[in-house]
Amino acid sequence: MRRLFPVTDQTAETSDREWGLDELADAYAYPRTDAWLRANMVSSLDGAAQHEGRSQPISSDIDMRIFGTLRALADAVVVGAETVRLEGYRPARAREAFAARRAAAGQGPAPAIAVVSASLDLDFSLPLFTSPLVPTLVLTGATAPADRVRAAEAAGARVVVAGDGPGVNPARAVRELAERGMTRLLTEGGPRLLGQFVAAGVLDELCLTVSPTMTAGDAQRIAGGPGVTVPERFALDSVLEEAGFLFTRYRRI
Repeated sequence: MRRLFPVTDQTAETSDREWGLDELADAYAYPRTDAWLRANMVSSLDGAAQHEGRSQPISSDIDMRIFGTLRALADAVVVGAETVRLEGYRPARAREAFAARRAAAGQGPAPAIAVVSASLDLDFSLPLFTSPLVPTLVLTGATAPADRVRAAEAAGARVVVAGDGPGVNPARAVRELAERGMTRLLTEGGPRLLGQFVAAGVLDELCLTVSPTMTAGDAQRIAGGPGVTVPERFALDSVLEEAGFLFTRYRRI
């Protein structure tokens, strides 16, 4: 692993060895703020966010180490219902390597998974809902189907209303989670959910892995849905590299 940006005295020293988890955690530490929404996505060189419906084929071992580190720093991982179905989401697990860091930050043993769904068309018999280390949250609207709300609660999930209609208001979702003490937020998509956060102007940071792969086809970009009126600018914060993969970090200006 080597740091390409910003250039420091340590850049050359770290070019030929694997970074430890503490180094990765320091590199991706959350800023001290009331609420911070970070996205973590991977894209091929030709802009695909997935291959054959999943992100794993364009990922790598070091990408997954950073993925795990970002999860270990978060209070909650916000994910869309479609991504839960496609990627086979399971509960976040406690990791001994991050236990002391999380305890010092006043966090529980693992982040909560917060699933965004208007219809609540989810399989509530899955371990994500029935046996998480910390209760899974379901973010939905005020007019969500009552029978599905009952099914979610019966499975042990905590239903959070974050919209006045059937869907979720992105800004309200961030606010509802922050009011529950979950200020270090991470979203892993999918593209439609990330597009909603971008369009609402509530995404603070993007951690984007650029994979040295080409997929062609018609896979989605990392963000989809309605466009913004004026493109929003982000500033480059850091770039790491290993085996041709670029691990970039951008913050909203």
